Amino acid sequence: MVDAKGRNMKCLTFFLMLPESVKSKSSKSSKKGNASGSSKLPPVCYEIITLRSKKKKKMAADIFPTKKPASTTTVQLYQQQNLNNNNTIQNCNWQGLYSTIRERNSVMFNNELMADVHFLVGQPGRTQRLPGHRYVLAVGSSVFHAMFYGELAENKDEIHIPDVEPAAFLAMLKYIYCDEIDLSADTVLATLYAAKKYIVPHLARACVNFLETSLSAKNACVLLSQSCLFEEPELTQRCWEVIDAQAELALRSEGFCDIDVQTLESILQRETLNAKEIVVFEAALSWAEAECQRQELTSSTDNKRKVLGKAMYLIRIPTMALDDFANGAAQSGVLTLNETNDIFLWYTAAKKPDLQFVSQPRKGLTPQRCHRFQSCAYRSNQWRYRGRCDSIQFAVDKRVFIAGFGLYGSSCGSAEYSAKIELKRQGVLLGQNLSKYFSDGSSNTFPVWFEYPVQIEPDTFYTASVVLDGNELSYFGQEGMTEVQCGKVTFQFQCSSDSTNGTGVQGGQIPELIFYA
Repeated sequence: MVDAKGRNMKCLTFFLMLPESVKSKSSKSSKKGNASGSSKLPPVCYEIITLRSKKKKKMAADIFPTKKPASTTTVQLYQQQNLNNNNTIQNCNWQGLYSTIRERNSVMFNNELMADVHFLVGQPGRTQRLPGHRYVLAVGSSVFHAMFYGELAENKDEIHIPDVEPAAFLAMLKYIYCDEIDLSADTVLATLYAAKKYIVPHLARACVNFLETSLSAKNACVLLSQSCLFEEPELTQRCWEVIDAQAELALRSEGFCDIDVQTLESILQRETLNAKEIVVFEAALSWAEAECQRQELTSSTDNKRKVLGKAMYLIRIPTMALDDFANGAAQSGVLTLNETNDIFLWYTAAKKPDLQFVSQPRKGLTPQRCHRFQSCAYRSNQWRYRGRCDSIQFAVDKRVFIAGFGLYGSSCGSAEYSAKIELKRQGVLLGQNLSKYFSDGSSNTFPVWFEYPVQIEPDTFYTASVVLDGNELSYFGQEGMTEVQCGKVTFQFQCSSDSTNGTGVQGGQIPELIFYA
């Protein structure tokens, strides 16, 4: 081809392909036109597009290297319109706004445009009608594929889904259409249920990861119940780790009262619960009261005992301290008179009666100790306190629960110390306690405990601090290590800017971290 200035140009020509029926009519009319010199059909036009081409062939992505994708604001605008079901696309060439198939698919999310199926999601009275596109859904889920294209496929225009919450169903659709995972604490369990039901494994895995990272004593019991329902053994194990180590916090949480009776029984018979038995007893009564409300029963002692059933005998009442039993369980009203008398005899009589309750104490958890010094010493002018802070930072590679610190004591004979211990993460106080301990004058370490073990997440530095008041001179550690292996857990240590009394990695106080793993 030659341009207006006489230069040779290379070109690419695209012909508009017409249906065969149109082509045949066109050819017939052409023949008639040759014979009669006229045609009833209008002439067929072929669109010719001429592009200048370069020597090197390029893929589609390379043709427009400087073209920017649709702005984030535009994408968010369309998605917000879709979420509100206000899906009128103003631009007739909206496809040109997006450079990738992922972005174009995302426009179809919750969009009436080209929708060929609708879902009535939620329980009666709270149902939402959501649009869908069979092809996109079938690509994202084998269940949808069987529903729309399988041997038993039904061509229903509307599909009722009463057992899935609308917000969870939308979260699953957003993943299928947009390849985006949008989870929140309020909807993650319902989204996990939807992902399991429709076999969307990557979304289900993301839900489990979300639950694991947000796992705490407040929600561990509820998540334990759900993890068993969803058959997620890894999540179940993580829940047990939290419940065992922070048992008293977990048992006193609001979520404990929401669990089912099977989960209640599994917790009450747990051998490794790290809790006083009176706390276990009080938690069971709180659950019984909530269960009475669920069953629309009055919260009487008889009804509480009735809803507890055989779970009552999983509480190890004979292992309580006598004061806890006399002032708590014995006066609760849920025990029969014979049970109360027999348990009192169990505490006091030489010949103990037979009991239906388990009489062996729980084993609980064995605390482990991370010792960061290779030796200790004392000198005539060290280690002094006077209200100053000893502090060290540490990180772990696996989740653990810090139960307390091991501290050095007096180097000048026996003495009593007052210790204020704290545990912080990025300046936020996670745990503290003020207690006293007695030092016998040896170089041993002496434990000081938090009220409740503090959950420590991996790969984040925490600050352990103590302010001591007592004998001016004490032992101190030396030859400190920056990394210590304790069983399957690796601790790393670094100096803390909060330390104003000389404690650091190489020497000082806080020789031990006491933890559960």
